[in-house]
Amino acid sequence: MARLKLGILISGRGTNMMSIIDACKDEDFPAEVVLVISNRPGAAGLEKAEAAGIKALAIDHKAYEGREAFEEAMTAALEAEGVELVVNAGFMRIVTETFVNHWLGRNINIHPSLLPSFPGIHVHEQALKAGVKISGCTVHFVTAELDGGPIIGQAAVPVMEDDTPDTLAARILVEEHTLYPLCVRMIAEGKVTYDNGRAVFVD
Repeated sequence: MARLKLGILISGRGTNMMSIIDACKDEDFPAEVVLVISNRPGAAGLEKAEAAGIKALAIDHKAYEGREAFEEAMTAALEAEGVELVVNAGFMRIVTETFVNHWLGRNINIHPSLLPSFPGIHVHEQALKAGVKISGCTVHFVTAELDGGPIIGQAAVPVMEDDTPDTLAARILVEEHTLYPLCVRMIAEGKVTYDNGRAVFVD
């Protein structure tokens, strides 16, 4: 069976990117990473992707007149490699509705909270301030609503009394590295699809 072609979008270290690249090294994993794009030319994740033998591109958003032109360049690069699923892995740009709609159902993101709680930024500060006892991470389809798309999978971690935003983030990141490849596998195997604003699961 043909492996699902992934394009990963990053802005920084690319730790979630590497968890997926590592998962794809297994011959039985039903997907492969064919392209990594960063909007920041100096992103450490670009070197990591190249070291893994994967094509890596810097498409600097600052070099374009507006978000639409930048996103058109990303889409052109993704489609040139035959990308079938866009995987956001620490990509720190809010995209336009045009980009969202073009890739709707073929675009996923991971967020470091149990959505719908604590969308947006400063997630761990929000969680600690609220006094929640459990936090975690969520993989979801990307829609026009920020961090509001249909949920594919979640993983929970306990919140400790002495947690700081950094310690909570580190504990959640461990779970992200397991959850994200699992959700990619589910999509590649056809066990979850996007349908009219819902994530539909198939046994």
